[in-house]
Amino acid sequence: MKTLSVDLFGRAYPIHIGSGLLSNSSLITPHITGKQVMIVTNDTVAPLYLATLRNTLNESGLTVKQVILPDGESYKNFESYRIILDALVEARFERRSTLIALGGGVIGDLTGFAAATFLRGINFIQIPTTLLAQVDSSVGGKTGINHPLGKNLIGAFHQPRAVLADTDTLSTLPDREYRAGLSEVIKYGFIRDIEFITWLEEHSTLLNERDQATLTEAIYRSCHNKAVIVAEDEYETTGLRALLNFGHTFGHAIETGMGYGAWLHGEAVAVGMLIASELSQRLGLIPKDDLQRIINLSRALHLPYQAPDLGVTRYLDIMAGDKKVEAGKIRYVLLEKLGKAMLSQDVNESLIKEVLSPNSGQFIGSATEQPI
Repeated sequence: MKTLSVDLFGRAYPIHIGSGLLSNSSLITPHITGKQVMIVTNDTVAPLYLATLRNTLNESGLTVKQVILPDGESYKNFESYRIILDALVEARFERRSTLIALGGGVIGDLTGFAAATFLRGINFIQIPTTLLAQVDSSVGGKTGINHPLGKNLIGAFHQPRAVLADTDTLSTLPDREYRAGLSEVIKYGFIRDIEFITWLEEHSTLLNERDQATLTEAIYRSCHNKAVIVAEDEYETTGLRALLNFGHTFGHAIETGMGYGAWLHGEAVAVGMLIASELSQRLGLIPKDDLQRIINLSRALHLPYQAPDLGVTRYLDIMAGDKKVEAGKIRYVLLEKLGKAMLSQDVNESLIKEVLSPNSGQFIGSATEQPI
């Protein structure tokens, strides 16, 4: 097992990464306040891991309730949020109660948002079961739900008490979900850790084979990169944390435009990073060789490389409603160089239109294009 800490000005919480963590009460119970625990999960994860977690908690003398939601991005909405709140109220949970998110990013975001708002804030623990959630959404305290007009537009910052990334859960992850998680792994190399890019290139075969030791190291290095950024800019006020959104402005447009669930978040981000990288290259920030290196790593990990042609106008309309819009302008996350990201609001719209045009942008495909 590997452990690292997210340090937040006098507050800190651990991230444990390794095998068999769901059965290790010594890693979970120290972070539970009170005796009431509510596990929130979905109907895909519940048959696999809910009983193990419940047994671990019951053996510690805790009162355990559960909420099982439908699986999928389309359920990251007001109705699912209300179901969690109704369960907490009906079970008479108190301020010292604890919520536990057992699932992927949708479950983590929903549970965290419920924890942030129930009784004005209660304790919660993240137990992510997808690679994407283990390296990204479970760390940093961003919680929320989607609005029909945009992704993650309603939410709150609410840090977990602990994060347990049990790598055993990745063995049951469908290949498509697993590869979607790899997109967020390579993102950290592109935006701030060029040595990690080299490591990923050298270990791409082992990552494709889901080698346990390689996965543990990849998750650890990803979480370390995110923890450093979160510690310096917890509430995204300086612009540093916004760099974690590399590829997300274009990716969120794909998710929203295609309908939540048609594209997985990581799939959309994978293509979004390629579009942002092409834009960086056209602006003269990175050379063609670096763009090709980004493409090669994405292809080596079998990530999708072509976005649907929503139409340039539709892309721009959705992106105009993105959370990263400031003073009416979209803040684009670009690559200043490979391994270093930057924010820019001064990108010529005509260039954006060129990149988003199927006749010009090399990563925009047909309207029926689906992730590979």
